[in-house]
Amino acid sequence: MYQKQIEQLVVLQSVDDEIIGLREELEGAPRELAELENLLQSYDERTAQIDEKLDLLKQQQKRLDDEIEEDAGKVKKSKNKLMMASNTKEYHAMMREMDSLEKLNRMREEERVAVVEELARQKEAKVELDEEVGTVRVDFDAKKATLDERVQQAQKRLDALDKKRKKAGKVVPAPILGRYEFIRSRLRNPVIVPVTEGICSGCNIMIPPQIYNELQKGKQILSCPNCQRLIYWVEHTPVPSAED
Repeated sequence: MYQKQIEQLVVLQSVDDEIIGLREELEGAPRELAELENLLQSYDERTAQIDEKLDLLKQQQKRLDDEIEEDAGKVKKSKNKLMMASNTKEYHAMMREMDSLEKLNRMREEERVAVVEELARQKEAKVELDEEVGTVRVDFDAKKATLDERVQQAQKRLDALDKKRKKAGKVVPAPILGRYEFIRSRLRNPVIVPVTEGICSGCNIMIPPQIYNELQKGKQILSCPNCQRLIYWVEHTPVPSAED
């Protein structure tokens, strides 16, 4: 009877471990999808910002192109007027005007070069961002398509494990089951552990010889005096999995 109880406690622990994993998956799958959705939304915002910059830069480039073309026409007219200057004073006045126009045009040319370079950078950034968005969207669509199926499979397995848990719990006396539940609520896994060569595998500390002797008799379920986990002698029973 003792060995049966130990075996069922170990089975119960394996079942509980799987239940914890499945519940984490049930909670994590929608959360993971929501995180990807938020990431896609942030990408959309970044794309909109780049598009806005591109529009402004294109408008700026067009304005500069128009101004440069207009000033080039003014320079050409000034050169024609220069040939018709009637005196030195008028000639120098026209030269100053033409120099001013050419200087302004050079400044606009430099500004236009900077705008064109920034346009190229923003276009490159958008291409890289589009690639990132494409990768994330594929991942998002795949997970979204399988989410319902994953949830259904996890829930189905949970239902089967709940039945198995109840069955295992019927074999274990209520006081022992209560101790098991109490320890699980306060300690990290595992709750029930084997003792090998007098050492508790839960805390890796040697248990007192008297308790070890009692444990080897296999008459009652004992606890490790150090970590409080339930313990059993490793030679009394093999460690079954939740599928056994």
